[in-house]
Amino acid sequence: MSTAARAANLAPHRRRVLVTGGTSGIGLAIAQAFAARGDEVHATGATEPEVAEAQTAAGDIAFVQLDVRQDAAVSTFVASLGELDTVVNCAGAIRRGGVEFDPQTFADTVDINLNGTMRVCAAARAGLKTRVGCIINTASMLSFFGGGLVPGYSASKGGVAQLTKSLAIAYAVDGIRVNAVAPGWIETPLTQALRDDPARSAPIVARTPLGRWGTPADVAGPVLFLASEAAAFVTGIILPVDGGYLVA
Repeated sequence: MSTAARAANLAPHRRRVLVTGGTSGIGLAIAQAFAARGDEVHATGATEPEVAEAQTAAGDIAFVQLDVRQDAAVSTFVASLGELDTVVNCAGAIRRGGVEFDPQTFADTVDINLNGTMRVCAAARAGLKTRVGCIINTASMLSFFGGGLVPGYSASKGGVAQLTKSLAIAYAVDGIRVNAVAPGWIETPLTQALRDDPARSAPIVARTPLGRWGTPADVAGPVLFLASEAAAFVTGIILPVDGGYLVA
């Protein structure tokens, strides 16, 4: 796409952003970061109670319940939003420990984390094409190496990384960029048990060159960059946001 065509498609408008899994942790921080810059932000959560709680805490974001395992529900909701500038897939930060060795639990984990991401990407493509938009998926450190207790989570996040690269190629014809962030050890409800156990937390911090746990806001910044015109020639990357953990 030429610079002139891109500029035409980026005529001033209030940017419309969808963040799935945006009711807590990293997803909520990302939704709040987009809202803080004046964007129209829609965010989803898996259950009505978490949606209600998030709406109370962040009234400038439109929250809705959405099960990303449901094809029709995803398609209907995303279509209702119309044109989109940015889609951030955070739904699927689900990790179930040793029970993921059960084939059904494994399959359900993959269905949420990986298939759910694909459902949203597919449903959003038409709306993103109109505004020359972009997608940012959520990968993980476990996209790069295995997790002995979480085979479903590891497999799904490895899949998200490869899906991101594949869609970057496939969607480029529509001018849609597709990237992913790969958070490291971040302070979220998902990691609360680890952080509360000094014997488990200390080795994580010791390996992390920056010497601390990350925060959800640490991830939101790179997402804003990937969604911005500053990243207009960036697509197909998996960006670690890990304080250096991956290279240590």
